[in-house]
Amino acid sequence: MVDYKDIIKRNPNKRFGRPCVRETRITVYDVLGWLASGMNQEEILRDFPELTEDDIKACLSYAADREHKLRRAS
Repeated sequence: MVDYKDIIKRNPNKRFGRPCVRETRITVYDVLGWLASGMNQEEILRDFPELTEDDIKACLSYAADREHKLRRAS
């Protein structure tokens, strides 16, 4: 499993502090939205060459961890 903490970063001065992939302006939400709309990993990587396969996995890992934390808190 990819450790998303090495890839997903928050910067209060970029995209309103939303979690982004490395130093890009691409948010976790963007990547998840593309996957949810039917884009596959190869299409995302072709359209956004600044991303890597590990970046996409990090977004999924981040979302899974966040969901897990929300469930524990309720």
